[in-house]
Amino acid sequence: MKKILVILLVAITASATSFAQFRIGPKLGANIGKIDGKGFDEQYKLGYHLGVFAEIPLGKKFGIQPEILWNQINSDTVSGFKSIYTELQNQDIKNPQLNYLSIPLLLSYKPSKFLSLQAGPQYGILLNNSKSFVENGKEAFKNGDFSLLMGVQVKILSARVYGRYAIGLSDINDISDQNKWKTTGFQLGVGIGL
Repeated sequence: MKKILVILLVAITASATSFAQFRIGPKLGANIGKIDGKGFDEQYKLGYHLGVFAEIPLGKKFGIQPEILWNQINSDTVSGFKSIYTELQNQDIKNPQLNYLSIPLLLSYKPSKFLSLQAGPQYGILLNNSKSFVENGKEAFKNGDFSLLMGVQVKILSARVYGRYAIGLSDINDISDQNKWKTTGFQLGVGIGL
């Protein structure tokens, strides 16, 4: 019976210690992204992201970092876009701006107290309100985007400064199956752990 009580006491202490290290906070930053695919300009465009994150420790070296972000991806089309996608002949097709509610779930490895290496999946739900690229972007783009994120985060007091590379894994083209469109880009930003 004493062994069970000791094990239970150790488990409660470990849980309390982990919970004490749990952090949540706001974050914001820049997206430098584009849409890869036939008909889109290869230049990266500036957007932004903002939201909240949580840091949940899984021991001394590992943790998970779930987030909820408003993510903006801007891109340009090339001059021959209408001839490639004849379905859009009468539509305004310049400068698509895609706004997503993104939910990344990152695994963090901490080689030191101040540095974290992060990687994990991200799912984005298209939430456009802009009417500049086909009605709400939803007639040309699929409602969801699945991506992979990889990057580093540096902890400076309560601030988290991070840089990430995001690569789209799913085809977001909802017009035709002939060409694949994928998002790609970089995120740079800062968060504050409360």
